[in-house]
Amino acid sequence: MTNLSEGSDRVRQGRHSCFVIRHLGVHLCHFAGNCPLLQPLNRLPGVCLARHNKGLPPSLAPPSRVPPLPTNFTNDIRQADQAKGRYAFISLGCPKNTVDSERMLGLLQLDGYELVADPEGADFAIVNTCGFIEAARNESFASIDEMIELKKAGKLRGVIVSGCLAERQKELLLEHRPEIDHLVGVFGRDEVTKVADRLLGGLEEQRLVFKPAPARPLHDDQRLRITPGHFAYLKISEGCDRLCTFCAIPKMRGKHATKPIEEVIAEAKQLAADGVRELVVVAQDTTYYGMDLYGEPRLAELIHKLDEVEGLEWVRLMYLYPMYFSDDVIDAIAQSKKVVPYIDMPLQHASDAMLKRMQRRVASGPTRELVQKLRDRIPNLVLRTTFITGFPGETDADFAELCDFVEEFRFERLGVFTYSLEPDTPAARLPNHLPEEIKEQRRDELMAIQQRLAFEWADAQVGKQMEVLIDSPVPGERAAWIGRTAADAPDVDCVAYVTGEGLQPGDIVPCEVVARNDYDLVTVAVGEPR
Repeated sequence: MTNLSEGSDRVRQGRHSCFVIRHLGVHLCHFAGNCPLLQPLNRLPGVCLARHNKGLPPSLAPPSRVPPLPTNFTNDIRQADQAKGRYAFISLGCPKNTVDSERMLGLLQLDGYELVADPEGADFAIVNTCGFIEAARNESFASIDEMIELKKAGKLRGVIVSGCLAERQKELLLEHRPEIDHLVGVFGRDEVTKVADRLLGGLEEQRLVFKPAPARPLHDDQRLRITPGHFAYLKISEGCDRLCTFCAIPKMRGKHATKPIEEVIAEAKQLAADGVRELVVVAQDTTYYGMDLYGEPRLAELIHKLDEVEGLEWVRLMYLYPMYFSDDVIDAIAQSKKVVPYIDMPLQHASDAMLKRMQRRVASGPTRELVQKLRDRIPNLVLRTTFITGFPGETDADFAELCDFVEEFRFERLGVFTYSLEPDTPAARLPNHLPEEIKEQRRDELMAIQQRLAFEWADAQVGKQMEVLIDSPVPGERAAWIGRTAADAPDVDCVAYVTGEGLQPGDIVPCEVVARNDYDLVTVAVGEPR
């Protein structure tokens, strides 16, 4: 696995709701012109600390930065004066797309291309897009248009668009953005160096690189990571076999394809050797891992093998669908030395009528039983979930049932987003679509409930000791740090503010919680870091 210390300042990242542009080491929150958390960033460029949309779903949240380049990788990279070309890179979307960006960055770096911070100093720009929902597509279009304007002004020779938007709406892009030089689909990712060579070689005709979904996921080695040196994303599968009526991911990412266990473990060992202490396991459907390849779920086995990887301290599981959440998986999490007691399990709704319309293939009753079982069998469990408000046909009674469900199970971390009509999904054809104001009103009401519950949970932590993983210093402050407890995934959850001498990013330090600051914890280091 490969890193580049200054690369984080050279890779832009944007997100809707609270857009983050990682550029020249500055956090730019486009939610408001005077964001109180606007700050220069040192070790951790690009992390959005703003609390404007607490509970942002992981699929929409920003990753982090590029750590140092290992010496064994530098021999394979040409010096800047020998570079084949200079490029700027904008990465949008979920952690799975971040892994794709890192793979493309690594391949370009190995092939002799130089990554630069300012697109105006580049030969070409690559925008790796998100196409999940309308807000994400709008952000992708805005980033593409920004690069097109630079091309029109003669400041860029070319624009390459890749990722989910390219996969989902290539005809629209071809028709309305003819200035795009090349479109690269999700599974054409590894052709990026050939596309760059073609662009700089003066071949003007538009090049389309779209490939069918492979039987097995593409290799994710030789990545140039844009996360901090101490944490990384590990993608264990690609695609999804769920046919939720609101979701277009299977159209963009294909059917579920498991990455073999031995390949996952080899990648985990590489990451640990690079200094990764927290491994964030991602997929579209993590509990389904292994079904297509082995004929049965193998997540429990994977957890046991990750436990044996030396150097890893925390393993965090994201995107666990409630189906196939077997007793073996629960026991593996409960007994693991490294898997933190944190489960990200998107539920989307609690009303059987809505779950049926969403085609979630899991009813409210079994979900309630599962949540209670998880609470009973995994000590100190933190549950994260997401819900949709305003799905077509959602009645006042459906929404009331959802609110009661949240009150009953008191999720420590929860995100709510309004239903987004996606034209190429079955939900778009359902009757009884709701006005935007009702969707938003219900979202706000549910988030108000969750805010109260989250504040109560945070207040209950005061006086306790918890381990905190240090992410970055507080700029301009001495002995002040920003970190996360095991209860918080990178970038989508809360943070812990730490006062302590002699710390550095990547340290895991015992702390005493002394106060709550909004959703976040205020702590004091009380022991030596490890």
